[in-house]
Amino acid sequence: MKQGIDTFSALQGIIGKTPSAIDLKVIDHLDENALRWLGVSPLMFAGFGDGAALAVTLGGGKPGFAGGDPRGLRLPLAALDDPALARPGAGFGSLFLAPGIGETLRDNGRVAAIEDGAAVIAVEECYVHCAKALIRSGFWSAAPLGEATNDPAAFVAASCFMALATADARGHADLSPKGDPAGSRARLEDDALWFADRPGNRRVDSFRNILDQPHVAAVLIVPGSSRVAILGGPARLTADEEARARFAVRGKVPHLAVRIDPLALDLRVSPALERARLWPLEATAQGIDPAKIFVAHVKANRERGMGARLAGAVMSIPGLMRKGLDKDYKDNLY
Repeated sequence: MKQGIDTFSALQGIIGKTPSAIDLKVIDHLDENALRWLGVSPLMFAGFGDGAALAVTLGGGKPGFAGGDPRGLRLPLAALDDPALARPGAGFGSLFLAPGIGETLRDNGRVAAIEDGAAVIAVEECYVHCAKALIRSGFWSAAPLGEATNDPAAFVAASCFMALATADARGHADLSPKGDPAGSRARLEDDALWFADRPGNRRVDSFRNILDQPHVAAVLIVPGSSRVAILGGPARLTADEEARARFAVRGKVPHLAVRIDPLALDLRVSPALERARLWPLEATAQGIDPAKIFVAHVKANRERGMGARLAGAVMSIPGLMRKGLDKDYKDNLY
């Protein structure tokens, strides 16, 4: 692959260094803000496992289908499209959506046990992810579409949102949201899947994990449809100009392109997505303020002795604080 990226230093040379202060927004438990988010969430994306066993599924139902307490997250197995993935000891990464909210709640950890029909997750990381992925995809503005095409290439081309699961060499899993207009999110070419990376919350977990352990899993969504594409395979990063140029949006070319090859891809209807009834959006979730949650997490870490200096620095990192859906923010999505 032309201009392949094989080292972390090469990755940093392209996308820059992640500010050390960014970790201040990450807490290691479910606080009252996270539990409130779970209480209004009708849908989650989850990655389970590590190495070649890494796989992704969806979970959903009525708002509050998942719950927990500060010690951990509880996922009813009946709410998962593929409950067999939730095995004790498996790495876990997740995204929880709140209706009408651009940001997502990310909870990472490990499956501690299966008890009383639920997977118990020991939470190691909890934080709010910036809104760009859902805004770019037009996720909440979609109308019901019924069933999307059965043709894999056409479905991939029509997709707008991706939840990408990766894991490092130690089995710590992560799930990252990625969004773009249809035609710019992902492409199926010669039995390989390509997608691009845009500026976001300045974390590079997914790409650092790919360098450590290349197998990834993902789900592609066509907002408005209950059909999804579940995929997986080894991934490679590239800065090749030709590969990146195919994903230009508004004249902006992404810094990185990713190729998954060989690719396993399965189109299916997601019962979790059907139960969640996301579209049309009826009302925005109440009681969820991502900016306040961000500040609360920074404060919690500062009070635990991680340093007031860093707390001040993190406030200046672009894309971390909610800026709303105004024109200026939309104009700077890419």
